[in-house]
Amino acid sequence: MPSSAAALIDDARRRLAGAHRERLGVRQEGRRLLGFGRASRILPVGDAWHVGVLLIADEEVFATGEVLRARAEVIRGYTAESQRARYERAAAAFRGGFAEGEPVHIDWSPIDLAAVDAGGASGPLSGIDGGVSVAFAAGARMSLADYLDDRIALLR
Repeated sequence: MPSSAAALIDDARRRLAGAHRERLGVRQEGRRLLGFGRASRILPVGDAWHVGVLLIADEEVFATGEVLRARAEVIRGYTAESQRARYERAAAAFRGGFAEGEPVHIDWSPIDLAAVDAGGASGPLSGIDGGVSVAFAAGARMSLADYLDDRIALLR
């Protein structure tokens, strides 16, 4: 059984073939065009399998950031400023080309598998005593192999 982070992720890609993928987005701040302000957008830049705290793409692996659903812009009242800001991000995803209700991953960060395999850490992954562990909740860690087995079984 593979034990390096790179080998475990390659094996996960093989097992995930044909499973549903979700799209990744990046923020594009609004700019002025012919003197008029243009609203910010979240643009699609790729897709990946959402495997818990990991986003596994064809060539890269990312730590998840925020997940939201694209929503058409409508006037609503809010009780909290954080709720308003989240809605604005969902509307920016819709303006950027995501379908209504489609999950969108933003603020994800790349994971350096070579650093993890060298005994270091990157994102939620850490190389510990020749193995690889994943932090999947505050203070909770488990081996990456077991984590991928559990999560992939849920996706299937």
